[in-house]
Amino acid sequence: MRAAWPKIRNLVGVGILVVLLWRLGSDAFVDGLRRIDAAALLAALALGLITTVFSAWRWCLVARGLGMKLPLGQAVADYYRSLFLNAALPGGILGDVHRAVRHGQDAGDVGRGVRAVVLERTAGQVVLIGVGVTVLFASPSPALHAMRSLVAPGAVLVFAVAAAIVIAAAVGLRLVPGASRVRSAVASALAEARQGLFARESLPGVALSSAAVLAGHLATFLLAARVAGSPAPAAELLPLMVVALLAMALPLNVGGWGPREGATAWAFGAAGLGATQGLTVAVVYGVLTFVASLPGAGVLAGRWLAGLRPQRPEFEFEERVLAESGAAHRGA
Repeated sequence: MRAAWPKIRNLVGVGILVVLLWRLGSDAFVDGLRRIDAAALLAALALGLITTVFSAWRWCLVARGLGMKLPLGQAVADYYRSLFLNAALPGGILGDVHRAVRHGQDAGDVGRGVRAVVLERTAGQVVLIGVGVTVLFASPSPALHAMRSLVAPGAVLVFAVAAAIVIAAAVGLRLVPGASRVRSAVASALAEARQGLFARESLPGVALSSAAVLAGHLATFLLAARVAGSPAPAAELLPLMVVALLAMALPLNVGGWGPREGATAWAFGAAGLGATQGLTVAVVYGVLTFVASLPGAGVLAGRWLAGLRPQRPEFEFEERVLAESGAAHRGA
């Protein structure tokens, strides 16, 4: 299953897109691409800069909480690179993996570097899920009313299963001989979570940056809706955008494409705005977010070119200086 999971994930994402293309036609895709203009691309780049800087700041706070050095400038460049790799490569997480490993290698502790990225991404997802659940159960939107009837029983089941797993794990760690190593690993992970996320120096900044990142994503979605020609008020679109962002958290996509388009088409259709309109909005949003990640391609190319540049060893430089100094002395 571990070896087959990437293929399953990609097949599900492609399958969703094929079904949408079959049911709604290609006009929604083509119309979305046709409506994007230079002003929309510049706005997407500006919003992407804001969300990337706040995301990188959150990463810095978490890494420093774990005792790792991470300057904000380096974090912004690395975050841009990871966003581009996430958008350009299948799976949607390879950029984060690359960012985690590279930072861990630079800091001399790959494991801690990976855990810093995991905690940083988890903080963003927790804020998204918290806001999403609040909107889901508070909004009078007909789309969310239909979704509540589907999600509520599943949520109860998920929480029950999760609680049972936690209880079973706790009992097992107490009863199984030789489980002290596992208990130590769990305690260490919880301690790092407290240091990286819930420490007094980290928690306010992590919460603020996560809220700013979520606001940036929602603003980009609103921009996509306006570019796609949706006249609906922002208050009516906000719950639908949250549904789309929650769908994006599912690890069943191809470079971010798949569940987002399906959820947006369904939400717009349930809200009476038209499934085709929802698909067009999702397509425009996907293009805008990809454009917003393009500075990461520049970072990737710049560092690749820097790696190709020949560098003289330090001893050659010292020998040249000594030779020039000796010649000058003989001449004098």
